[in-house]
Amino acid sequence: MADNDWKKRLGVVFSTDPDFKYEEEPLTEEAETLPPSSQKLIVAIDRKGRAGKQVTLVKGFQGKEDDLKALGKALKVKCGTGGSASDGEILIQGDMRDKVVQILQQMGYAKAKRGN
Repeated sequence: MADNDWKKRLGVVFSTDPDFKYEEEPLTEEAETLPPSSQKLIVAIDRKGRAGKQVTLVKGFQGKEDDLKALGKALKVKCGTGGSASDGEILIQGDMRDKVVQILQQMGYAKAKRGN
């Protein structure tokens, strides 16, 4: 029964060949996390899709999801606000651009720049 998991095959065109076997693509492994001095992080503010609320957005992180979440947690604790970290971006509630850039530079992210 486990061999016939249809959810993994969504978007696959039907084949009339009786010998056809669908082969799943192997999962891609996450890239190694770059050292903080090589990360090019951009700290910007965003309001779109958030009912006019402001969030500080940190973009450009390259590395593992666990390292991204650890950095996000450290920023949230030091800013004293909430937020989230996923898909290579960190969201911090409120307009904390200057504070976040300062914290990142103290943590060794020398290429952290303020965006808009």
